[in-house]
Amino acid sequence: MGQKQNHHSDSDLSKETKKRRRVAFSAVVSSKEEFHAPESFVLDPVDLSIFFDDDGKIYGYEGLKITIWVSSVSFHAYGEITFQSSSDRGKGVTDLKSALQRIFAETLVESKDEFLQTFSSDKDFVRTTISSGEVLKHKVFSGYSGDSNNGLANSATSDIEAVRMVVGDIAAGHLYSRLIPLVFLLVDGSSPIDVTDPCWELYLIIQKETDLQGEVQYRLIGFTAVYRFYHYPDSSRLRLSQILVLPPYQHKGYGRYILEVLNEVAISENVFDFTIEEPLDHFQHIRTCVDTLRLLRFDPIQHSVKVAVSLLKQGKLSKKTNNPRLTPPSSAVEDVRKSLKINKKQFFQCWEVLIYLGLNPSDKHMDDFVSIISNRVKYDIIGKDSGTSGKQLIDVPSDFDPETSFVMFRSEANESSTVQLDDNQTNQEEQLEKLVQERVKEIQLIAEKVTLHLKSSDASVN
Repeated sequence: MGQKQNHHSDSDLSKETKKRRRVAFSAVVSSKEEFHAPESFVLDPVDLSIFFDDDGKIYGYEGLKITIWVSSVSFHAYGEITFQSSSDRGKGVTDLKSALQRIFAETLVESKDEFLQTFSSDKDFVRTTISSGEVLKHKVFSGYSGDSNNGLANSATSDIEAVRMVVGDIAAGHLYSRLIPLVFLLVDGSSPIDVTDPCWELYLIIQKETDLQGEVQYRLIGFTAVYRFYHYPDSSRLRLSQILVLPPYQHKGYGRYILEVLNEVAISENVFDFTIEEPLDHFQHIRTCVDTLRLLRFDPIQHSVKVAVSLLKQGKLSKKTNNPRLTPPSSAVEDVRKSLKINKKQFFQCWEVLIYLGLNPSDKHMDDFVSIISNRVKYDIIGKDSGTSGKQLIDVPSDFDPETSFVMFRSEANESSTVQLDDNQTNQEEQLEKLVQERVKEIQLIAEKVTLHLKSSDASVN
């Protein structure tokens, strides 16, 4: 969930480069001036191979470069294709314009002039489209300076609104249809949502700034698509499926702001819980920071945290204890879900951070803390005794086809693991040790950020 990441090794990339020319360079611009400015926000090369025929291969070009501009005003796109030479070498010449049309559909314009014209003809697109939406929250972001190139006055603050639109609404569907190319290109592993399904909701982050003529300009700087599931008997569950903060606005706190809005919606509307579909590591890191701060202020679990910390401080914890992971009691899990709408899996992620924070200073008890994390990792991945965890398949005697006869159950670890371990015992131990070290470092980093946030909050109050 988030910016696409390239997971290929350098050797793989060099091999792929020889096989196909598949890279496009993109820029997100908000004005004619930015279009012509060399410092326009340029994205990392984007892989377009899945949109081309013949398994993503492009034929017939030498020195090919595809540059795509996307307007953050109307979300129209313009593609410029340049190459040194083109010739049919027996496999034809790839129709690049048709491929771009498949990606950008009706948002793709034919010429540069037409694209530049959209900055004036569609300047009110966002404002008119979201007029039927529900404003959920308003916030002033400090430390932002408007770009003078886009005709907006420089300011130290930025007015931000969170707006909700139900996707079944015509305006919401029209807006999302223009965002689909960005979903394809920038949201990892995503496909378009069904714009006719009213269970989908869009949460939009809108920036409002006054231009030099005194007119208020609306900019969509980020959005998330959330599905509202029915939960028996009379509740619902919210699941975040897609989230994107436009590249020029990333790393400024807007992703966290979206999470804050969704947490408030989940609580105010008393949904069963709020979950996130396969979050990328970076987004999960932000989510855990946010939820840990919330949990530190949640009084009903503080006694349980203190008990866990006290047990850990005693040292020499037995590996055969009934609760080797020092997991929170079920009552705390339920209190957190009911009040904060944090599900069990996410609460467990934050729980380890809470224990680490409670050990202050942590150095004296670090060995025991690492052993607790190690027990939990092994428990989740390998299993408590049988060497399995999560969903398990057990062969059973049957008069039917033995290949289709089995029993499935879920172990106490409760969450199936996606980590694949080597069959070799020595390699398994090395892999597990690496996972433990990575998890401990992640906990320490989250704890550090949470502590800094708490100190800055105290300073601002005082």
